Amino acid sequence: MRTMNTTHNPSPKTDLAVTQVLAQLLERLEHSAVPVGAEQYRSVVEHLVHEFEDVAPGADLGRLLDAYPAASEVYENLNYQHAGLCRSALDASLAAEVSAREAIARAMGGAKTNKDKTHGEG
Repeated sequence: MRTMNTTHNPSPKTDLAVTQVLAQLLERLEHSAVPVGAEQYRSVVEHLVHEFEDVAPGADLGRLLDAYPAASEVYENLNYQHAGLCRSALDASLAAEVSAREAIARAMGGAKTNKDKTHGEG
């Protein structure tokens, strides 16, 4: 007897109620004054990721992501290969990229400081 594989939903969900609850919860965890356990945080993010896999893109999703910056970052990271940092402000995206390049250069031991350059070293 063959069974149907029901793990993939062929039609995207348009009801964002669960997605919104998870986005609200993630936002509360992000801004919690009390330390949050890594497992709890990871669990919420994983559930949100699974929701994002099934939701339909569109205006409703855009409004939800505008309202919940932490969920927006998760969504953006999930879709980075297709659209880059499409939901981040350009200045913030550029600053993040510059910081990442500098950190990578420092980690690789090839970064020269401005002080070294102005004193003719290196």
